[in-house]
Amino acid sequence: MRHRLAGRKLGRTSAHREALLRNLTSSLLLYEKIITTEAKAKELRRVAERMITLAKRQDLHARRQAATVVQDERALQKLFDRLGARYRDRSGGYTRITKLEYRAGDGAPLAAIELIGAEVPGGEQAALDRKAARKAKGGAGKKPAPEAAAG
Repeated sequence: MRHRLAGRKLGRTSAHREALLRNLTSSLLLYEKIITTEAKAKELRRVAERMITLAKRQDLHARRQAATVVQDERALQKLFDRLGARYRDRSGGYTRITKLEYRAGDGAPLAAIELIGAEVPGGEQAALDRKAARKAKGGAGKKPAPEAAAG
């Protein structure tokens, strides 16, 4: 019987599972939308929502508690500077899980997990930043189209 056993094991040791969830949490906070398996997304939701709740407190103790989980400095900075303020008036439910197709390699059910109310949905802002950087450099490395021969 599995009475009062919360959480999924995800086929990993406890240390591996903890590291996986830390990495997924950092990625979700940085990019605001990631695609992973359904089970990982459901476990990630628990950790990510706890971190956002800590960020809403905006005190040193909350920041240190979050830093034990979110060990990426950029993600921690974004969590406390932008995300805590974004969800100040919301009392929970900061993430949305959307079921996707099955993965081609092993048939695992995929899901997208994203933060609610992102300015630019998902990690598209990072993609837009990369495109802008490429354009500033002078193109994406493509050859110019040949001009039509007048004739």
